[in-house]
Amino acid sequence: MILLMLVGGPSQIETWDPKPEAPLEVRGPFQSIATRIPGVRISEHLPRMAQRMDRLAIIRTLHHHEAPIHETGQQLVQTGRLCRPGEEHPHVGSVAGRVLGCRGGLPPFVVVPRPIANTGVAISHGQESGWLGPAYEPFHLDADPASAYFDARDALDRARRFLELAASRESSAPSLWADAADHLLTAASRNAFDLADERGELRARYGRNTFGQSCLLARRLVEAGARLVTVNMFETVFDQITWDCHGARPFSTLDDYARELLPVFDQGFCSLIDDLSSRGLLDTTLVVATGEFGRTPRLNAAGGRDHWPGVWSAVLAGGGIRGGQVIGASDSIASAPETRPVAPRELVATMYRCLGIDPERILVSEAGGSRILGDDARAIEELF
Repeated sequence: MILLMLVGGPSQIETWDPKPEAPLEVRGPFQSIATRIPGVRISEHLPRMAQRMDRLAIIRTLHHHEAPIHETGQQLVQTGRLCRPGEEHPHVGSVAGRVLGCRGGLPPFVVVPRPIANTGVAISHGQESGWLGPAYEPFHLDADPASAYFDARDALDRARRFLELAASRESSAPSLWADAADHLLTAASRNAFDLADERGELRARYGRNTFGQSCLLARRLVEAGARLVTVNMFETVFDQITWDCHGARPFSTLDDYARELLPVFDQGFCSLIDDLSSRGLLDTTLVVATGEFGRTPRLNAAGGRDHWPGVWSAVLAGGGIRGGQVIGASDSIASAPETRPVAPRELVATMYRCLGIDPERILVSEAGGSRILGDDARAIEELF
């Protein structure tokens, strides 16, 4: 699985749920365009996605009722639950590492390029191993794969040391991790981090930027054996262009969406889908692109949109997902679900299903207590 975390929270109206018939203060400055699926329209700034809609599924009714801050949404879409003080739930990738183990000698859960950092409130982002314990923490690339100074050999060496440390922390099956560390010296795994192996034309197709090259690296890592790779499009929402489009600095504007964010995402995402498909990997690799919430249905005084967990959209492909469909519909101004509301925990249960993990499975925590993964959530059956 590859999880594309669109940190900052993309506007549903300016991406996958445009409202062309709504008043200007709702529909915003962008036009919508037709896709390959009759009646389904998306933002004019996502032309590549429009041409691949037959392979994609859009969920238009994700929503939650918790505090409208970045961190609550990040917790919910990555763990399925809200974290409480002293109760941190594990990321899907950590669960995959625990249940499925290592494959191909690589860490089972990898975060590229870096973990989410400051998004406003100093609480969990839901991106760690939680009650599963430190043996199942993600391996952080902690480098920009688009940089000329990116050192694949250093990444490989740190991954090997990471697995050795995990082996020392996991008392129940340390040999599995130690064997993986040894296996990381084999040719297939040794080259997984090395983007120089790829044709220049393919690297350019993804986009010679951090997001594009992170998507390419994610493909290489899952192909080599990683169970789940998270690509965080941004580390923070401050003083840089991100999806957090309040309309004035230190945040972003909708002009930033049109000029940079949407084109970069459109190119990287669609190249990833095409690449996985051409290599015979898409049927067995789930790709999910989502933010942590949506944006206010009406433009604010700065011409931007503020936080809105009332409804937002996500896009899925591969992993058994049936393309060419839209799950749910928002109301006329994209403020709330109108049909088929989808909770983040249902999205997480869908991730588990695609990974071959029963969402109702019970795992034992590091402290010894039993926990059920899915909190009674079911996968979104219409997607399959």
